[in-house]
Amino acid sequence: MKVIRKDGSIVERKFEELEGREAFWHTSAHVLAQAVKRLYPTTKCAIGPSIEQGFYYDFEFDFNFTAEHLQKVEDMMKTIIEESLVLQQFILSREEAFHFLEKKEEPYKLELLNELPCNAKISFFEQGEFVDLCSGPHLSNVSYIKALKLTQVAGAYWRGKEENKMLTRIYGTSFSRKSDLETYLKQQEEAKLRDHRKLGKELELFTFMEEGPGFPFFLPKGMVIKNLLLDYWRALHEREGYVEISTPMILNRKLWETSGHWDHYKENMYLTNIDDDIYAIKPMNCPGGMLVYGSKPRSYKELPLRFGELGLVHRYEKSGQLHGLMRVRCFTQDDAHIFMAEEQIKEEIKGVIRLTDEVYKKFGFTYHVELSTRPENSIGSLEDWELATNALKTALEEMELPYLINEGDGAFYGPKIDFHLKDSIGRTWQCGSIQLDFQLPLRFGVEYIGADGEVHRPIMIHRVIFGSIERFFGILIEHYAGKFPTWLAPVQVKVLTVSEQFNDYAKDIIKELKLQGIRASLDSRSEKLGYKIREARLDKIPYVLIIGQKEMESKKISVWNREEGDLGEFLIGDVVNLINKDTML
Repeated sequence: MKVIRKDGSIVERKFEELEGREAFWHTSAHVLAQAVKRLYPTTKCAIGPSIEQGFYYDFEFDFNFTAEHLQKVEDMMKTIIEESLVLQQFILSREEAFHFLEKKEEPYKLELLNELPCNAKISFFEQGEFVDLCSGPHLSNVSYIKALKLTQVAGAYWRGKEENKMLTRIYGTSFSRKSDLETYLKQQEEAKLRDHRKLGKELELFTFMEEGPGFPFFLPKGMVIKNLLLDYWRALHEREGYVEISTPMILNRKLWETSGHWDHYKENMYLTNIDDDIYAIKPMNCPGGMLVYGSKPRSYKELPLRFGELGLVHRYEKSGQLHGLMRVRCFTQDDAHIFMAEEQIKEEIKGVIRLTDEVYKKFGFTYHVELSTRPENSIGSLEDWELATNALKTALEEMELPYLINEGDGAFYGPKIDFHLKDSIGRTWQCGSIQLDFQLPLRFGVEYIGADGEVHRPIMIHRVIFGSIERFFGILIEHYAGKFPTWLAPVQVKVLTVSEQFNDYAKDIIKELKLQGIRASLDSRSEKLGYKIREARLDKIPYVLIIGQKEMESKKISVWNREEGDLGEFLIGDVVNLINKDTML
């Protein structure tokens, strides 16, 4: 499909590519606005961007718009698409744009216009009778949209500020194939059943408190899983030659100015004053890693130097953007920063890719890879960017790993490889990332002495595999629908007694299981056995052991498995072997 970029150029893009999806859903938002204006001409239009799973548009209606109106608007959108309207970009001067929008009586667009530079040439997109102040990108024709669904109506403050007027936000999604919409809608139904917020509460894994919105509290069972993830991470990284560091959570403004985050990320940082100076709670771990590298003279013999850090970071997120563990205000990043010589770049990238592949296979994920290139607000020379981008491409191609290119979506300091996981119901999640950085070593002035005795500048890889431990935890809850594999389950075995007279024997069984490193708990309540079994199933326990008169006399245990049901009777040693074998899968 043809995409009109912000500069007016036209390129071919697929829906599966980031630029293609952005243009597709941005155009769908314009179709939504056009449908609303046809049906309700006095409505005022605000903004309508593409988002992660589709698009939305904010409106000011002069009546109470509700979900009951969605079908009428959706039908009008389909009519507009059938008209195969061509999208065209045109440019006006600031003065011309002001008069144009004033005539259309669009106050929100006028406010946006007033914030643009005085000498800016203002971009509009036109489709049929509908014209919107917009820089793009867009599809060249609305007919590329083959299937759509309006999904939700919500309230949204203009510009996200509570002191502004409450607008009506209409959400939707759209696809280039009808079958993709059908798949998406089925996923949404399944996702409701797997919602990590619902399961997290039911399984007592984590919670949120009004005293700290967006800041997760991990409960005992959740901490078991979180620590297992961290232990697994540490074991792998020790094997791969990483050394673990820990850097302070609060560092002064000068550091963030040096790193470039002050200019590029300040609005997402929490600030505080210490000794009459401005400090920031770290939103990233990389500047601290730079300080550790620069804390002593370095030699080429130390390279590559791989620093790993499980660093707690804080980022300001608007309350409306918070979403369980998926979008929080503090989280643990499984960062690593690799310092290397130029000739080591390719092999280090390959090593990270191999490690990332191993981790994702452990959890049963497949994935695809995207390469993101230089954004508009980048720092550094074009030569460095070209060298960095080509190094990532070469590593991917030599490993015969297919990839998509996302133009302009790199970090401000360098291009990156992103790993998009596919979960058990077909949704994708961007988790792992490899970012090649020539800029921070330069900005921090870090060096090493080469084999030639001369001073050289190292090159740096930023990389994460889980990404955010909290977000990855949330993804795992939904991926497994709460049925964690035995090695990761917070309670691997629950022992149930038929009656209280068998509790002492059951406690001996529990003691033996724990001595063998198995996470076991006892349900010794004076409830009926059937009730206890149902509760264990609801708690998604992998193994249930039943202790009664027969078991106590035979010294065997009746074993029930979450997937296969009744497995029969086993000696305690055989039970241990069975569970240990399962944890190795």
